[in-house]
Amino acid sequence: MDIKPVKTEADYRAALDEIESLMTAEAESADGEKLDIMVTLIEAYEARHFPLDLPDPVEAIKFEMERKGLTIKDLEPMIGKSNRVYEILNHKRSLTLSMIRKLHDNLGIPAESLIRSSQSQS
Repeated sequence: MDIKPVKTEADYRAALDEIESLMTAEAESADGEKLDIMVTLIEAYEARHFPLDLPDPVEAIKFEMERKGLTIKDLEPMIGKSNRVYEILNHKRSLTLSMIRKLHDNLGIPAESLIRSSQSQS
């Protein structure tokens, strides 16, 4: 098995080509193991060179509201009275730790994204 680190754009392209050729490999075969290793190398390269920013917390909340058909009233158990919900959704107030926990638990929004709001808005 000849595997090299993925350090450059050329290495990255070559690794992607290699992965494509291994996509039909059996899981427990030598090619299957090589595929696992190559995917790990690609993931590490992509994490370094193409990092994904977390979404804005308010936009994440609005997205989940739209996706699940939620209203301001539906957010009250997680955030507080409707005026507090509007303050959060209009970036007038930061999320508290309690709100973050409830939004994460009830809507499934990644806590890392919600925590970012309390740091960036303070």
